Amino acid sequence: MNKNNEEIRKFEAEAEDRYEDFDEDNFEAGTEGHDSFDEDSYEEVEYVGVEDNFDEDHFDNPQQSSIGRIDPNDRTLTITITNTSGADAQVIVFGGNENAAQPAGVTVLVQESSHAEVREESKANPFKIAGMKMSVSDPLQFDNVWTILRKSAAGSLNSHPYQPRNATSPQNTNPNLIDDSAFEMDVTGQDSIRFLQKTGVKTTLTFTIKARVRMGNVLGGQNVAEVSTAPRPTGLPQIDLAKQRPTSAFGMKQKPQRVIRKIVRRPIEKKNGQRRRLIKKQR
Repeated sequence: MNKNNEEIRKFEAEAEDRYEDFDEDNFEAGTEGHDSFDEDSYEEVEYVGVEDNFDEDHFDNPQQSSIGRIDPNDRTLTITITNTSGADAQVIVFGGNENAAQPAGVTVLVQESSHAEVREESKANPFKIAGMKMSVSDPLQFDNVWTILRKSAAGSLNSHPYQPRNATSPQNTNPNLIDDSAFEMDVTGQDSIRFLQKTGVKTTLTFTIKARVRMGNVLGGQNVAEVSTAPRPTGLPQIDLAKQRPTSAFGMKQKPQRVIRKIVRRPIEKKNGQRRRLIKKQR
């Protein structure tokens, strides 16, 4: 036996002594040296419960959960329009980008602030109107069809007519009042309402703001969107009470309840070389 063979046998004997406790199964599983490990030596505990207010859409889009709430006292625009020119004249409501002047003798006032302020604010903080009430001193004013116009700086025009008399409401028994809870309009700097105001007639428009953008929220790291979930008052108690249930906004669904299941796996140690098996528990 040559010298090289003796050295090889010496290394083999040393290796056998060092790894005599070698566990092939554990080695293949990557757990060599952890004697307490076994793929069956785990306790599985299942927790079953109900998670309230779970919304899959909110989970997919966390930004929706941060949408702010409009103060109920800060969601109404009351616009008073008068015409003393002696002839019918076209009134322009909103239209912040164009900022067109009213015809001579026509006055547009916003009771909560001013028409100029509303126009300016709509440029940076657009809002959505959901609900309109129109009262006039002469019912013939209702015959004048509105034009809801969107005009871009590039010159494109998108308009559609709106007839106030088509609105239906229990309050419309008053000949000088029309309430339209289904009226909706997005108000940006590009949008405006135009119609003929009869001479000597006073028109009052009351708009309810459903949603708006508040850019100042960016400074606080909040979502710029704000919504109002309070129902729009109609003045009729039986209808207002029926509408107390909040409605969804921005297409957000009501939050359903979902049953959740959580599996907890815990390792079980061996005692005296024997495996302990625990059955599956359910709580």
